[in-house]
Amino acid sequence: MTLLNPGQDYRSSDTATLRDDIVRYYNECYWDYRTSWLDSRNLAIHYGYWDEATRSHSQALINMNRVLADTAAIAPGERVLDAGCGIGGSSIWLAENRGVRVTGITLSDLQVSQARHNAAQRGVSDRVDFQTADFCATPFESESFDVVWAIESICHALDKRDVIREACRLLKPGGRLVCSDGYALKREYSEAEWKVIRTCLDGWQIPNLALPEEFQTWLAEAGLTAIRFRDITPHILPSSRRLYQTARLTRPMQTVMGWLGLRTAAQTGNFHTALNQYPVFNDAMGCYGIFCATR
Repeated sequence: MTLLNPGQDYRSSDTATLRDDIVRYYNECYWDYRTSWLDSRNLAIHYGYWDEATRSHSQALINMNRVLADTAAIAPGERVLDAGCGIGGSSIWLAENRGVRVTGITLSDLQVSQARHNAAQRGVSDRVDFQTADFCATPFESESFDVVWAIESICHALDKRDVIREACRLLKPGGRLVCSDGYALKREYSEAEWKVIRTCLDGWQIPNLALPEEFQTWLAEAGLTAIRFRDITPHILPSSRRLYQTARLTRPMQTVMGWLGLRTAAQTGNFHTALNQYPVFNDAMGCYGIFCATR
């Protein structure tokens, strides 16, 4: 049996810092997402939210923005920090659909450039801005935001409490932290389960996973209240299954390109994670959920 504890880095990579590995992953794997996952409307590097009205993968990706925005009751005129903004998809959606001003931050200079380009293409550059920053230690003044928003980004933090404490500092009184992410459902894994979990941690540059109850405790310890958690695993399973099926279909291409030296280590890791992430959710090794808490 293997224990998965908070605050430890379980990735096998020891060639660079966690920050450098995260940047390399997103920079080098953008083409994977561009060709098989996102489109110019959603600009999404995350799972989608499927319900009875969802008719397409692209719609599901946009739905995730809607569900989080409704959960946090985001209102026109508010200021939002998109903590882990990727190429700007959620920031742009919020500006277009909720009438807010958004600051997006990412560790990747390339993603900042891509996000700015995407915002200009959509005509919202006056309502969104992007910059390179670490969501554990941002350059912003205290009580600067009404909402701190994080989709599948807090998982990358070595100590999730660092992100929570910084979010609490940045929020105005009454402000909300809303985040969606994957969580562990137990601390002890069998050898077969650990092989799956470790592949996902390695491929997506995730040092560890929090349990939902741990994350809730950390939110409370930081002084946040009205804490709510919703397990939405059934709603993301179609996206997870699609990612798995895409990886299976492209396995021959991955193999040939690997032999030819045309896939980087980050891209190969991304491929193997796509193959392994579905059983994490389908076989109850982990779950996917939304937290919302108020300062």
